[in-house]
Formats: sequence, structure tokens, C-alpha cells
Amino acid sequence: MEPFVSQEKQTPSLFVLEKWGRETEAAAISAGFTGRQGGVSRVPYDSLNLAFHVGDEPGDIVENRKLTAASLGFSLEDWTCGEQVHGVQIGVVHEEDRGRGSLDRTSAFQNTDGLVTHVPGVLLTSFYADCVPLYFWDPVSGAVGLAHAGWKGTVGRIAEEMVAKMALEYGSMPQNIRTAIGPSIGECCYEVDDRVMDRVRDIGFGGLTPEEAAKSALYIDKGRGKYMLNLKEINRHIMIKAGILAEHIECTSWCTSCNHDLFFSYRKDGGTTGRMASWIGMRKR
Repeated sequence: MEPFVSQEKQTPSLFVLEKWGRETEAAAISAGFTGRQGGVSRVPYDSLNLAFHVGDEPGDIVENRKLTAASLGFSLEDWTCGEQVHGVQIGVVHEEDRGRGSLDRTSAFQNTDGLVTHVPGVLLTSFYADCVPLYFWDPVSGAVGLAHAGWKGTVGRIAEEMVAKMALEYGSMPQNIRTAIGPSIGECCYEVDDRVMDRVRDIGFGGLTPEEAAKSALYIDKGRGKYMLNLKEINRHIMIKAGILAEHIECTSWCTSCNHDLFFSYRKDGGTTGRMASWIGMRKR
């Protein structure tokens, strides 16, 4: 069953990780992924662009963030994010960090592709147009986190870095952590060359041998140095190697490139497009 459920009548458009909300008292955990519709941005960022770095009008982005936060039961002052660089650095969000990056890029956590917190009322967000959003929740410690995993973050094992950071900061044990892999470009659409595949091979396909990787559909060799790569599945194997139980991993079937009417796609849109946001936060009681 698809874990990211489309809220068809919702404006702005949302894809909600409903299972996690149902598993917490009074739906205390809010987590999910935005679509591309229901905002105020104009072409080519139409219409729910949520990132500053793409060239959209700043005022429209702020309005889109206000609309999105309000629809989730949060405010713009709760919206907290990093300036992503396709790296593996993870920022720890304290109460005094609430709202960093909500109004501009300079106040965001710099050079940061992952965020973690255990502060209720903080809304963690990160931005996407094909890369893989990773979600983390420890129901024991109450910590939550997000990680942005393009191919560089994937081969850098940002999922493993997040598990280690949650253990260090909050005493989280991997077997207690719930994770989810959100909407992103699928193996159906993500063609890469030997430059990328060599880096994937360097990390052992997320812990599998080349033979196991070939059998598990992590990639399809198209010949002539071209491959169809499954970043979602590689991240799933990295999570398992980091100690996450397989039954604690939710994985989407949504492909951002195939579903261009629902999502921005860097590849489908030729590089000039908006960005969706992943989000996770604990509502104040």
C-alpha cells in the first residue's frame, strides 16, 4: 500500500505519510511531501514552489510557505530548513533555531542536507525536484529528522549519518527508528552513466554484492555505459545496513518524473522548475 497518500481536495497539494500520524496520540507527528499545485508562483515555477534558490519571486515563495505551513497546523515561524549542497552534513535544531531559513537563504542552516530535532512545534523542511526525501522518527526518544539524498547524498550514506546523529544526540537505537522514503525520480526514469555508477559501486550498492545488486533491481544495465538506477532501493539497503529494521521502512511508489502533473521534476522540466518540500514535525499539545 502506498504510504504517501494524496489529499486530492487539499490546497495546497499534499502527500501525507498518514500511517505515522495514526500511530501517534492525537496525530502528533505530521510528515509528508508537497505537490506542485495550489500555490501562487508563476510559470515556470507554477505554482507551489517552496525554494528560494531557483529564481522565483521571493514574495511568492514566502506566501507558498505560509499556505503550506498553515495547512499542516504550523506557522511560517515554525518553518526550519537548510541550504542544501548535496552533502551529508546534518544540523541539530534547538528551540532557538526555530524558523531558520523561513524568510531567506542566509539564515538557513548552511551546507546542510539533513536536519534533526526533538523540539515540538518545529517544522523541519527540505526541497526536491527528483532527489530522494528520507524521513526518520524515533517514537521512543521523540526525535524526528529529514535527509535530502540525491545520488551524491546517497553514495555519501546520508541515511547512515542520520541514524548515527540520532544516536549521538538523543540516544536513539536503530531498531526503534521508523523511516520512510518519499516521492522522487524512479528507476523507470533515472538514467545515469559510468561516472555515477562507479561511485555507487564504491559503496557496494548499499551493502550488497554486485551479484545481489543485479538480482535486486537496484539498476538495469542498458549497455554502452548507461544504466537505470534505483536510488530509493539503494537508500533502503543503506538504512538496513545502519540497523533499521526492514519492517520499519516505508517506501513510496510515486515517481516525480512520471507524474509531472503532480510534481516538479528537474529532468522532465529541463532544469528550470520549482521545488517540492518534504516536512516532518511534532505538533505542540
